[in-house]
Amino acid sequence: MFIPTTQTEASDRGWDALDVIIVSGDTYIDSPYNGAAMIGHWLIANGIRTGIICQPDPSSGADIGRLGEPRLFWSVTAGCVDSMVANHAPTGKFRRDDDFTPGGRNDRRPDRACIAYSNLIKRHFRGKPVVLGGIEASLRRTAHYDAWSDSVRRSILFDAKADLITYGMAEFSNLEIANRIRNGEDLCGIRGTCRISKEPPGGYIGMPSFERCRDEKDAFISAFEIFSGNCDPATAKGLFQLHGDRHLVQEPPARLPTVQELDSFYSLDYEDAVHPYYAAQGPVKAMDTIKNSITTHRGCYGGCSFCAIGVHQGRAVVSRSEDSIVAEAVRMSSRKGFNGIIYDLGGPTANMYGIDCAKKATHGGCTERSCLMPKPCPRLPLNHSRQISLLRRVSAVPGVKKVFIASGIRHDMVVYDRLHGREYLDEVVRSHVSGQMKIAPEHTSSEVLDLMGKPGPDALLDFKDMFEDSNSRAGKDQYLTYYLMAAHPGCRQRDMDELKEFVHEELQTNPEQVQIFTPTPSTASTMMYYTRRNRGNTKDIVSEHSMQMKQKQKETLTGKTGNDRR
Repeated sequence: MFIPTTQTEASDRGWDALDVIIVSGDTYIDSPYNGAAMIGHWLIANGIRTGIICQPDPSSGADIGRLGEPRLFWSVTAGCVDSMVANHAPTGKFRRDDDFTPGGRNDRRPDRACIAYSNLIKRHFRGKPVVLGGIEASLRRTAHYDAWSDSVRRSILFDAKADLITYGMAEFSNLEIANRIRNGEDLCGIRGTCRISKEPPGGYIGMPSFERCRDEKDAFISAFEIFSGNCDPATAKGLFQLHGDRHLVQEPPARLPTVQELDSFYSLDYEDAVHPYYAAQGPVKAMDTIKNSITTHRGCYGGCSFCAIGVHQGRAVVSRSEDSIVAEAVRMSSRKGFNGIIYDLGGPTANMYGIDCAKKATHGGCTERSCLMPKPCPRLPLNHSRQISLLRRVSAVPGVKKVFIASGIRHDMVVYDRLHGREYLDEVVRSHVSGQMKIAPEHTSSEVLDLMGKPGPDALLDFKDMFEDSNSRAGKDQYLTYYLMAAHPGCRQRDMDELKEFVHEELQTNPEQVQIFTPTPSTASTMMYYTRRNRGNTKDIVSEHSMQMKQKQKETLTGKTGNDRR
């Protein structure tokens, strides 16, 4: 059942008023791929009457007032992507298209959407808290470098004049906020939230102030390391950061869900469709990507320096049970119009399903090494057998003709799984590739890869050999698609020249999927981009800031000119 978008829909449920109203920068796709929809259904399942307003007009009160005022709080998200990333290409040009807007024209999502929507609510309603959530608020919760203004900005909580931030995936924190407000309790100490306080809490770790981060790059680096070192639910401490005469207080992250809880999030009453109110306004291209797709797990321990997934979803993987995933496939296959194809069975990294270190749950991630770099940690039980079983069980669901893996595969994990890596690759090549398999080596320069937190070219070449062998034995003519990156911190023009030579001679391909590095807030790569220093602050590195030179690095590989659209 859809979450109400109008008062009539709320009345049809017998609700005279709503407890929580979600405001989103994306259109309303009622799917677990949409964080706003998942939070809304989770709250409703726990007795919190929730409505949703998508892409309201910031210049008018008509849209934002459609559901009235909530009894408890407003929940504001920019959508599935930071609004500045959604609206602007890495070269700075405005994106004309928006996959999450009806009709596909990028004309409804404002820049800095969390701030715009919070201000919109404050203009027309008074008294109820505004809670920011989603990836934009999550990654901008402390002082952060903003590439679009080329400046260090303060926490988005101050700029939006909101009351709280829920960071991370936020099911537990949103529910606790609702229950506390309903019970007349204060909102201090809720895990996975940030708030503003006149005084710092006792026992919390102080970060360099916003003003110091703005004026001193060493202070910015120090703040980032404290922030990065306190993202693990098992070990993180509370943090505070002075902004003027007030403190941004970050509570420790929310705990990870259990397998049973994660299963419950995905078994809620989703329609897996665009709400009719918005569908009438035009087709939503994002549905082509998520239609008939199933998420198998959350989190990523890949540790890529440029990626926001580890910061937002966490560096521990929590996998759904096979029974839960198969049950979703059964529901999907019984839907009217199902064509028999599951387009993606995966997650942030498809082949991390069912694989993680048991130590993390109680002791947190290691501080002295990465899970996968330079080679997988011996404590990490690389074993693809659960994924093989899952693929076969879902493929056997009546009505399912084909199951594809469209999510990226971490190729080094396959290479280093000596027990089941080849069997997994054989299974995928034989039955789950639609002509091409996506992998993301990103580069081949050892210095650049080290800064990226990515494995070296030897694992890539080993995987390529394995893939070609699997194809030959299966009688298939399939190929690898390589995702590569230009202008990452530390990358010089000569590194791109060497990458071009490697791609042509070793991979024997002309790459199409080349992106220019985008400095998204709160990632290690963005810290390096802004400060021109490496992790650990031990040496200077090059950091290309010229749009023309960034484009030149990309064109070294593609030979094409024009916008970066990836």
